[in-house]
Amino acid sequence: MKRLTSGKKEKLEAVSDSRGIIAAVACDQRQALRSLFGKITGVDPENVPGERLTEFKEAVSRVLTPHASAILLDPEYGLPAAQQRAKTTGLLLAYEETGYDEIGGRFPRLLEQWSVRRLVKAGADCVKLLLYYSTTSAPDINKRKHAFVERVGAECAAEDVPFFLELVTYAEGLDAKGLEFAAQKPALVAGSMREFSREQYRVDVLKVGVPVHLAYVEGSPCFAGKALYRRAEAMNHYRSAAGATHLPFIYLSEGVSIETFRFALELAEEAQVKYGGVLCGRATWKDGVEALVKHGPRALEDWLATEGVQNIQSVNKCLRGAIPWFSFGREPLPKEDQECFSA
Repeated sequence: MKRLTSGKKEKLEAVSDSRGIIAAVACDQRQALRSLFGKITGVDPENVPGERLTEFKEAVSRVLTPHASAILLDPEYGLPAAQQRAKTTGLLLAYEETGYDEIGGRFPRLLEQWSVRRLVKAGADCVKLLLYYSTTSAPDINKRKHAFVERVGAECAAEDVPFFLELVTYAEGLDAKGLEFAAQKPALVAGSMREFSREQYRVDVLKVGVPVHLAYVEGSPCFAGKALYRRAEAMNHYRSAAGATHLPFIYLSEGVSIETFRFALELAEEAQVKYGGVLCGRATWKDGVEALVKHGPRALEDWLATEGVQNIQSVNKCLRGAIPWFSFGREPLPKEDQECFSA
């Protein structure tokens, strides 16, 4: 890959498997994990103790990382889990606070007591930032987000650590599960990938959702009853999004079931999309929360060792179409193409 330092190469190797594929498990959820606990216990998510999150993350790390190239954790509740990962498993640490600024624009917030330097000192091989982004937002909102990402990219470059940017697309005023948003999602995903492939952001790997809303894809396990995309149309959207970047990109599971995520990866393979792997979270381990709440720590360990391991192995088997991160060394997008996607 062009312009990649030896330090960043070494750290990308640390989070990849022997083929150079990123086959990682994500367990950096905080509010989402609290909500899972709250739903099962009937407790307000805000009252779920942090110790409960740490206990769960430790079990996930201990049992699942022997089957993963890396694990993504948060420094708030996940550092004890980082110490229990398999010796061959790399570590990504999240830099953002959970959620976003509620006063319009969905602006991210960094963890106040952390910096990229401190994350690296805590053991991070790579640093991840989550950004809610819409190409349809007002220019002043996106200009602020562009500057924000530039600062984080510069901070990662100064510490010679790879920068993973997670893009969550949205459209203001639209339900993320609704048909109207689903119709816009392909363009939103492709446009976001194109924007943050620009050199000024210094992003090393993009972490993105698949470019179609799976509930509206014909034949999907989570099919909602109305086909917005036929299988061939969905695959065309995959190809269009992949063509929007020269950077390595990996797919996130977006909270769907393991069956639905496997379907998403099968579509990518059938479309012959070259992607760099996955960072799969709740699809792998979310049912383990109920095992812990209802039956205790040993039941969680047993569930992870059986169902959890089966889940992660089934995702790994779907990575036949993935390619090594170092195979993405294409030239950056032409300047005029970049400019038309910047605010």
